[in-house]
Amino acid sequence: MEFPDLGKHCSEKTCKQLDFLPLKCDACKQDFCKDHFTYAAHMCPFAFKKDIRVPVCPLCNIPVPVKKGELPDVVVGKHMDRDCARCAVPKEKVFTHRCSQEGCRRKEMLQLPCVQCRRNFCIQHRHPLDHGCGPRGGPAGRAG
Repeated sequence: MEFPDLGKHCSEKTCKQLDFLPLKCDACKQDFCKDHFTYAAHMCPFAFKKDIRVPVCPLCNIPVPVKKGELPDVVVGKHMDRDCARCAVPKEKVFTHRCSQEGCRRKEMLQLPCVQCRRNFCIQHRHPLDHGCGPRGGPAGRAG
């Protein structure tokens, strides 16, 4: 051993490995080897000061502040129930175009106007023959 003072021993009680490039924990200020330098690996008692994570609402993607001692899941749940911006916005109706065929109550996402009478129909009644449309723009009558 030419350099007896070179390097430091890992501060983890179960390790004590001599490391020539030790890493110092920024929370507890102790030296650790590469296997124990993370907060979780050496169970750092001061990790709560440095390892701060802010949960994000999964609906509106807004950070939700959590106070000390509160569970993040509970706080995010309260946010979703009360303050969530996405939940406050009324949802738009998708199927808004009602069929003009008498007795049909179907609604479609897109307008399907008849080329002859210009009224809106569902997929089942969209063709002029399906809804009884005549060549002049009105319902076809029977000549007799």
